[in-house]
Amino acid sequence: MPGVLFNLIYLVLIAAISPALLCQRWRHGKYREGWGQKFWGRLPERKSVATKRVWIHAVSVGEVLQLQQIIRQLRNNSCDPLDILVTTTTQTGFQVAREKLTDCEISYFPLDFTWSVREALKRAQPDLIVLVELEIWPNFLTRASSLQIPVMLINGRLSEKSFKGYRKIRFLMSRLLNRVGLIAVQSEEYRQRFLELGCAEERIQVTGSIKFDGVETNRRRPEVEELRRFFQIESDEFIFIAGSTQDPEEEMALITFEELRRQNPKSRLIIVPRHPERGEAIAQLIQERGHSIIRRSQQSAQKLSSNNPPPVGLLDTVGELGHCWALADAAFVGGSFGNRGGQNMLEPAAYGVPVCCGPNTRNFRQIVEILKSQDALRIAHSQDDLNNFVCESFQNTGTATAMGHRARDLVLSHQGATQTTVHLILEKLGEERRVNRAA
Repeated sequence: MPGVLFNLIYLVLIAAISPALLCQRWRHGKYREGWGQKFWGRLPERKSVATKRVWIHAVSVGEVLQLQQIIRQLRNNSCDPLDILVTTTTQTGFQVAREKLTDCEISYFPLDFTWSVREALKRAQPDLIVLVELEIWPNFLTRASSLQIPVMLINGRLSEKSFKGYRKIRFLMSRLLNRVGLIAVQSEEYRQRFLELGCAEERIQVTGSIKFDGVETNRRRPEVEELRRFFQIESDEFIFIAGSTQDPEEEMALITFEELRRQNPKSRLIIVPRHPERGEAIAQLIQERGHSIIRRSQQSAQKLSSNNPPPVGLLDTVGELGHCWALADAAFVGGSFGNRGGQNMLEPAAYGVPVCCGPNTRNFRQIVEILKSQDALRIAHSQDDLNNFVCESFQNTGTATAMGHRARDLVLSHQGATQTTVHLILEKLGEERRVNRAA
């Protein structure tokens, strides 16, 4: 009966948001694919019971990119070959998974209807389900539990906002969380929040954040050099990169760039929006402010003239931001002046780039506190603060370089969560006895 109730709730919610979904589908091409997998659970069928199968679910691009190191170490440390199925929720996550995880089967995660999760689990037949960060779906967990399929959560986190919401339904969350065999969380603070929601203490383990692992530190990789050539960056130019931006952060970055260029005509700006489908609107904004543009999605760029001001770069593609940060002399991490709660600032920090973000970084609060504790991150509360940070990074290169070095050293000192997490996954696979799940 509870499963039917959740079905009705989901159907009502889908009906309520369907106009917005249709609008996104028409304007940006979203939500057009994967409906057989999402709605009917038609995931790739398990080909052999002789090889253990792990189903890993990562919602979007950020979680998918983290899986590269997890999967690589899983295969390297497993005594036996592994059949790995990776599911995502978003279209961009699906595309990145197909590009980056070529040795895995890729699919969309089923919607949490009783019929879709039943069919998905029947076809996939995993020996272990691994959820990344926080994916708690009642019908999915209930069905997996009834089939005796072990479930674990890795790199778990629970933001203050989510915690307050889940605490209102603690009676339900307690039952669901205790269907998860192991919850590996990023910090002691998250552990306490899971405990307060009713999760049994023996099910929770603090492993640290895998976000610190797998970040690149080499600025001379081929992917970086390709971007350098594409944007026609000269060795004596000062590069300001605004990444993972959302409205109105692109305009803020342009205002800062214009101030910087008054001090240093050989300055460049590259904007990397969080959602590449906004590229057309951002390109229009750049041109309206009187700048020429080099746009990555067009995959071609005219030779720059020495008589004209340098153009603004627009990196409106998926999966290249991690390489682009390596070009930066100063970095602004977006999603932090609006309500999103910030984006990952570890990638530019690992390159030794002086990093700035806006005041709203609730989703990365622990990481921000670690970096701020060593003066390895600047928080801008206004347009003037952002202007001052970037211009000071140009004017005082010694101070900026020292800040970047502190950031890189902190990132490297906090690595190791991936190794611990992989050990727990392999341990879980070894402990659990395979049962017949074809029912």
